[in-house]
Amino acid sequence: MKDADVLLVEDSVGDVLLTRQILTEMPVNLRIARDGLQALIMLADPNFKPALVILDLNMPDISGHEVLTRYHPQSPPVVVFTSSWNEAEKARTLAMGARDWVTKPMDLDEYAGAVRRMVEKWALRTENTPGAASSGIAQTTSVQ
Repeated sequence: MKDADVLLVEDSVGDVLLTRQILTEMPVNLRIARDGLQALIMLADPNFKPALVILDLNMPDISGHEVLTRYHPQSPPVVVFTSSWNEAEKARTLAMGARDWVTKPMDLDEYAGAVRRMVEKWALRTENTPGAASSGIAQTTSVQ
């Protein structure tokens, strides 16, 4: 089985390092975009076909909201991974095409679990796995 390509759009070096560490034992090839512009350039490459885009909202220059405005196909799914608890912002991003919203937990173990569940649900699921699309991610809303 080929590793799933996952694009993490995140400007926080700490979050990038933590996410990379969490995913080391999963069949994932993690690619990083440090801001929205870099993400849009990567996503415009026809040879790059990620299984999942994990998108932070609060980034300099081009925000996650702007990425959603410019790029919102159904495949790959875009999951917003943010520290925001703003319900209006959550509704807005889901209306803009994000498939899921996950609030970044402050607890390290919960953060690791949230990252693993996002990847399992959206990047590693298969049609042969019953219930694969409904693995319960804490603090999320899915649009399918």
